[in-house]
Amino acid sequence: SNSAAMAYSLMVFTWIFLAVLALATATRLWLAQRQIRHVRAHRDAVPGMFAESIPLAAHQKAADYTVAKARLGIVDTVLDALILLALTLGCVLQLLSDLWQAVFAVDSIGHGTALIISVLLLKGILSLPLSLYRVFVIEERFGFNRMTLKLFVVDLAKGLAVGAVLGIPLLVLILWLMQAAGPWWWLYAWAALVAYSLFLQMIYPAVVMPLFNKFSPLEDPALADRVERLLARTGFRSRGLYVMDGSKRSSHGNAFFAGFGAAKRIVLFDTLVSRLQPAEVEAVLAHELGH
Repeated sequence: SNSAAMAYSLMVFTWIFLAVLALATATRLWLAQRQIRHVRAHRDAVPGMFAESIPLAAHQKAADYTVAKARLGIVDTVLDALILLALTLGCVLQLLSDLWQAVFAVDSIGHGTALIISVLLLKGILSLPLSLYRVFVIEERFGFNRMTLKLFVVDLAKGLAVGAVLGIPLLVLILWLMQAAGPWWWLYAWAALVAYSLFLQMIYPAVVMPLFNKFSPLEDPALADRVERLLARTGFRSRGLYVMDGSKRSSHGNAFFAGFGAAKRIVLFDTLVSRLQPAEVEAVLAHELGH
């Protein structure tokens, strides 16, 4: 009968889903454990080419930091798998859908939007303890954290607000296309995603990033000259060179490029500029350009 065939197909699909999930999770766990073993095996000796410039204590600290993050990543991997199982085979997704039926009609755009937002919020709440542990335990233990609990909460609130303002309209558009665009909805949805991604790339440096950090033009003329010559050699054009107050959250130093087309800008962490010589900062930027 049709019901028996559907039940059999559902059972087969369930076992395929479980097998793929188990394989993906096991692979990620194996890679993490392999990384941990490799780092610990080489913890007690600085590689030869760096032996004269990197103290053993700094090398060991970096190794221990890498292992601590990898172990937390293992917990994160297991948690992701458990959340996915709870949402699917645990029927949490169906439960959320049933709850929203009291507010929105089934298969409506409102119902789909509320359901997806609920899942994202649930995953965020369940992952929040790991985020807190990463910042206030691991980063604190190794002397990198400068984040306060107040700033963490403010960042979280801002992130949710930005995600809602930028993400909900796109979600509504995609759901509307699924209903109104016929069998070719996926093509229109792809075009909308590409256009929206380009739009975000253009506005992100000037509109979104300043909500979280302060950006100031680079004032060091020697460093600015080095960067300009590096960009000229590589043919990379940017709209500006800025220093970001990354030190209010972390003592890590880094650099990155943001934006798209004419809106591209180069950003240096203030911790990077304060600790490294111009030649070293140039090397970091060259690494980022390589990406």
